[in-house]
Amino acid sequence: MAKKVALLQGNTACALGAVYAGCKFFGGYPITPSTEVAEVLSEELPKVGGKFIQMEDEIAAMASVIGASLTGSKSLTATSGPGVSLKQELIGYACIAEVPCVIINVMRGGPSTGMPTGPGQSDVMQAKWGTHGDHATIAVAPASCQEIYTETIRAFNLAEKYRMPVQVLYDEIVGHMRERIEFAEPGELEVVDRAAPTDSPADYKPYDASKGDVPPLAAFGTGYKFHVTGLNKAADGFPTTKAELVDAEERRQISKVEKPEARADIESNEEYLTEDAEVIIWAYGSTSRSARYAVNELRKEGIKAGLFRPITLWPFPEKRTAELADQCKAIVVPEMNLGQMILEVDRISKGNCIVEGVHRVDGEPLNPGQIMDKVKEVL
Repeated sequence: MAKKVALLQGNTACALGAVYAGCKFFGGYPITPSTEVAEVLSEELPKVGGKFIQMEDEIAAMASVIGASLTGSKSLTATSGPGVSLKQELIGYACIAEVPCVIINVMRGGPSTGMPTGPGQSDVMQAKWGTHGDHATIAVAPASCQEIYTETIRAFNLAEKYRMPVQVLYDEIVGHMRERIEFAEPGELEVVDRAAPTDSPADYKPYDASKGDVPPLAAFGTGYKFHVTGLNKAADGFPTTKAELVDAEERRQISKVEKPEARADIESNEEYLTEDAEVIIWAYGSTSRSARYAVNELRKEGIKAGLFRPITLWPFPEKRTAELADQCKAIVVPEMNLGQMILEVDRISKGNCIVEGVHRVDGEPLNPGQIMDKVKEVL
């Protein structure tokens, strides 16, 4: 049977990916350049028994997503950088309370209102450090409309599996461009549901570390009663100030994402002509599209260039970045910001190669020529 295909905008692909993943709740507030995600879900969710609510602001939108998730519904919000800024306190709440949800950030220029209709990549550090305190972070950065569809599905899977918020970061370019989308058939792509408790309601503890780094999560309304708080807590969910319990909770929540087997599951990267590359272009999101073109043109000129594209930004791909730094003469990091992920690349490279950035913040995309010029400069 022929695959169902369509010419769709990236934001539409995101919404349809969420439906495929089993999303049953959207709580949001309109903001350029993400509003189409909400528009499409306002039509599609009722068709599958889901609920759509336009809240009074971004803060309420995030609160509604947390509440819906605690009832067992896969939940989503979509926004841009200013909206993510407003959501930060509740993102932190979702982190410490371990509430699965997905946050779409269609990045634009900033800070503040910035350039609402132009692209940017200046929210990538916000995704990691935007909310205070030590916390685990998973963030993915699709580079095409097709990948927005599949990475939105994967984001839900990761949120459910690791019981935490997951952020999907793509910029206005990919959000608003239209490309051919190939839809997955039901059952073709993996869809993960959160682990349900096997204990009786009387014995259930929502943060019982004896069940593993990711304790099962009951749904309110199914006979289970438990306490949810933004405070450090014991296994029963009630607040504690006992040093050993606080320390254990903090470390467990980081470990569930950072331990090697989790990283192997979460991290996703693409490499192009890196085997013999003397210079690696380390690029993500829509910028990686210009980078791939630059690699091909540089090869024509006899320069051994390659592309490393992290699809998972957080956890940061430390191991492979370090290996590439040992292999090549230079790493060039093009970003639509004034230098964010380059700081991590430089940290991991440890002086083993030259690390240089190419930065643009004028609301226009980085073009292949700019990247090629920097490669020739560093070599």
